[in-house]
Amino acid sequence: MHAILPSPLGPLYIAASDDAILEVDFLEDAAMAYCPPASPLLQDACDQLGAYFDGRLRQFNLPLAPRGTPFQQGVWRALQTIPHGEHRSYKDIALLIGNPAAVRAVGLANGRNPISIIIPCHRVIGASGKLVGYGGGLERKAWLLRHETTDMAGG
Repeated sequence: MHAILPSPLGPLYIAASDDAILEVDFLEDAAMAYCPPASPLLQDACDQLGAYFDGRLRQFNLPLAPRGTPFQQGVWRALQTIPHGEHRSYKDIALLIGNPAAVRAVGLANGRNPISIIIPCHRVIGASGKLVGYGGGLERKAWLLRHETTDMAGG
């Protein structure tokens, strides 16, 4: 099952099984037509994403089932602990998962995150504080970080 949701960053493709969200990805074709949610879970995901973009939601509450290796799964769980409006470096995530030498592998796993925004890979930046790598493009990453910072400031 899937839905296509309009967003300030272009259409989002959302895929789900009967009991979990499997994918949230940016569609590059801005003309993609809205595709209504075909299940209560997809409706909930669309509602929560809409609330996030409106600045009314800071923490998603959805069952997730991203497909990946055990290492990737560990990185994606760690990403979900980064608070709204904050960011971490790849090294911070490597330390968090107990593998300080895995900075590059963390970067690769971060880049393969299949559930954009909900698993907040956009909150991971370079050690120097620079924006680096984002599957949806650095402009979207910068937008998401600004959105969360503005939201935290109450504006």
